[in-house]
Amino acid sequence: MKLIKLLTVSFIFASFIVQSANCATLRYVSPADPTKTPSLKDTNKEDSIIYVKPQKATLSHNDISNHYEIAMQRFRQANVKSAYMDFAVLIRHIIPNDYTYMKLADELSEIGLFTLSDEAINKVSDKEISFTQSEDVKKFYFPKIVPAKEDEIYLAEIYSNIMYNAQSKEATAELIKNNALLTKYDYANYVAALGSLKTGNLQNADMYINNALKMNPDNINYQKLKIEIVLQEDKPKEASKILENIKKTKFNTTEFQNRITTLEYYTAYKCEKNDSMKKYYLGAYYHSIGEDLKAVRTLQMGVSNKKKSNKLIYGLLAATYYSQKEYEKAQNFAEKAVQLGGNDYNAVITLGKINYRNGNYKEALKFFKMLNSDNQALVWTAMAYNALGNSKQAKDIYLKILKDSSNCPEAYYNIAIMDNDRTVEYLKKSVAINLNYIDGWLELARNKLILNNITEASKYLDIVKNIDENDFRYYYYQGLVFKAKGLQQEANYYFAKSHAINPDYELAKKELGI
Repeated sequence: MKLIKLLTVSFIFASFIVQSANCATLRYVSPADPTKTPSLKDTNKEDSIIYVKPQKATLSHNDISNHYEIAMQRFRQANVKSAYMDFAVLIRHIIPNDYTYMKLADELSEIGLFTLSDEAINKVSDKEISFTQSEDVKKFYFPKIVPAKEDEIYLAEIYSNIMYNAQSKEATAELIKNNALLTKYDYANYVAALGSLKTGNLQNADMYINNALKMNPDNINYQKLKIEIVLQEDKPKEASKILENIKKTKFNTTEFQNRITTLEYYTAYKCEKNDSMKKYYLGAYYHSIGEDLKAVRTLQMGVSNKKKSNKLIYGLLAATYYSQKEYEKAQNFAEKAVQLGGNDYNAVITLGKINYRNGNYKEALKFFKMLNSDNQALVWTAMAYNALGNSKQAKDIYLKILKDSSNCPEAYYNIAIMDNDRTVEYLKKSVAINLNYIDGWLELARNKLILNNITEASKYLDIVKNIDENDFRYYYYQGLVFKAKGLQQEANYYFAKSHAINPDYELAKKELGI
């Protein structure tokens, strides 16, 4: 999930302080001209806007999205020096927010600004939460040797021109002349390989990515590009071999586990020859990145007279419709898949979820027990037992999950609720594994409210708002914050907003006297 999608605001970023040797003046930061495509020559010039950090000032939540958008726009236009300074401002002057720091670290690594990514990681105050995510970010993206700042900015300019400015040929030609950079940095070879692939020079792409992997064989992003190159060379077996090697790498966060799953579906799609199965894998790829409308269209086109592929397609359609909250369609396709024989995973777990949602816990349990093979099925099994009043059985299942696996946020969360001795520790583990796990953040906030630690509770609630500002529980707990401060009018506003989003939420109704 991209940061720009998570942090939405309604007004323009205010201003920056620009200092000269003799005096301080106030100037507005405006986006670079989107109609201008800078050349490589232009990008080496000093940017016309000079920035000196604000004195005794911080950027609020309301500033972040617009400033991030400006920085990314400049980066896409190869105005990397200005973008670099803008990103540095975000890291150094936002109101401290660990979630935002970690999201910035991830996205800056993706575009090759590793120094700033590392700075964002170091700004995180709660290392219990950040360690898992930062470890995965570095494992996936970081080069063996992080380029010096000047070289990093130059390589970022090359990357920008390759990816966004239709200058792959010119940018790559310039880079491959710089033997000093290619000899020193594995990341330079990665960028050269990417540019060569974009220009259709597969021989050079293969040579440079092999150089990068020779210097840094464990980098997942390099291996991912290698897969794309060998797929272009029509070498599906080699692509599958690289993928199997990638899957041996242990990622502890949900985000990076999902990226490997997405890569797996993409590789299968590119390697598959059968048209129906090809559409199944493409649909699975779209579903894995949250493009459910594309997934549905693709899967519907894959339906054929083949029982095997239809069962898989119907099952995945069921899972996709369930994620879109179209429960009737989800049930219909799940039942179609089951009728074709066998226990298709997506079909069976969808039927279990639908029964659970409808309060048919015993029936749901029957479906979940058919799939006692992975963490997702086990979590739903435990939830069904708990709903039936068998909390001991539920807790045993959660403990079994944690004994066998250390990367299930739901298991940590539920044990935290059941075991008062390890509440905070396990709640932090749940959000460390999945930064977007709202239940974990909300429970951390509730725990701080119980202790009357309003400041810490507010920090956790700010993270919840970053993830989903329409979550009715956020407004309820924000109401409790204002109530604890003695600001009842403001508290009632938030309780009312919680009630408006979810009229059935009893806790908000109680506070409102409804």
